[in-house]
Amino acid sequence: MTISTTAESERTDVPADTPVKPLLQETAHAAYQPLADRLRFELTPKNWDAFQRALDQPLTAKTKLRKLLNEPGLLD
Repeated sequence: MTISTTAESERTDVPADTPVKPLLQETAHAAYQPLADRLRFELTPKNWDAFQRALDQPLTAKTKLRKLLNEPGLLD
């Protein structure tokens, strides 16, 4: 199977039989909708302030994350 994606159109071409193509399009649309719903988040002024304070916190070392990222994975 060959899949080609172009960044300009965000289009993916997948060879499919005629009856399968509408099903793939419908499934792709249904899968995209929950993501589209998460593109915008609204916060109350109180929550916005808390969010800003969290962003302003200094970075802390994440030793477990560093170890995980430096260890070979299952596919390495």
